[in-house]
Amino acid sequence: MGNYGMTVPLPGGLAEQGAGLRELADLGYTDAWSSEANGADAFTPLALASVHAPSLRLGTAIVPAYTRGPALMAQSVASLASAAPGRFVFGVGSSSNVIVEHWNGIPFDEPYRKTRDVVRFLRAALTGEKVTESYDTFDVRGFRLGIDAPSEPVPILVAALREGMLRLAGREGDGAIINWLSADDVVRVAGIVDDEGDDRELVARIFVCPNPDRETVLAQAKRAIAAYVNVPVYRAFHEWLGRSDLLGRHWELWDAGERAASIDAMPDAVVDELVVHGSPEQCRDHIDRYLANGVTTAALMVMPFGGIDTAQAIRDLAPRQ
Repeated sequence: MGNYGMTVPLPGGLAEQGAGLRELADLGYTDAWSSEANGADAFTPLALASVHAPSLRLGTAIVPAYTRGPALMAQSVASLASAAPGRFVFGVGSSSNVIVEHWNGIPFDEPYRKTRDVVRFLRAALTGEKVTESYDTFDVRGFRLGIDAPSEPVPILVAALREGMLRLAGREGDGAIINWLSADDVVRVAGIVDDEGDDRELVARIFVCPNPDRETVLAQAKRAIAAYVNVPVYRAFHEWLGRSDLLGRHWELWDAGERAASIDAMPDAVVDELVVHGSPEQCRDHIDRYLANGVTTAALMVMPFGGIDTAQAIRDLAPRQ
């Protein structure tokens, strides 16, 4: 079995994370993975985990390439690597036009080149050497880390959807971070990453709801899925994966402004493919399919559809011993 992680922060405020983080390690989870959209930033929950659960590997899935300047990005990565030597994995990606442009007021231009340039800059900056370089999307003149460079190289993973980013992740990164795809989709995605290099990591953010009330899960999951598959980058991703027939009517109604009807038009099969749900045992079996198909780290995100208790769900989903 590969690594088995949980998304942080856990339920409760950031000041209340300690007990839950220690329990994660006791339950057999190997990793804690943060994200960054409109909640906690990606680094603070991991800094807490570095203290409360020093056995856990820590990762970001993901930090947007646009929302921090290159120097600040390097400082943040180096700082967390210093707090958790040898246990930090940095995941970076283009994010989406919604987060970058609509929420942060930054033009969402050239996402492939921007992500590539950030990876190249971090490779150089994290050595501790001075960086003066003109990249395609930004220039850096005379930057050097003011803290010690990481004692071990920090693996850099690239969030990837379609082929270009997947190849970048395998060629210039240490692997890829993927999400909102089915266990069967992993075979295609993993093959592209592996073509570009040996021993590449594939981290999948897997959305899980251990609730056997199928009808409740279907109704609530469709709304959650719609929030993603109608963002341009994710719509293109699912077209590339071959879901145009399944999602075509949903997209048609959504584009026409008929949001309620578009949710009704989303087939149940889309939920079954993209959200792990059912009893805890059924969920574990489904997660195992992701791992069997090429995922090296399952980073679970509990979706509390039906009002399930998230803390109990984390216990119920703990890796098999």
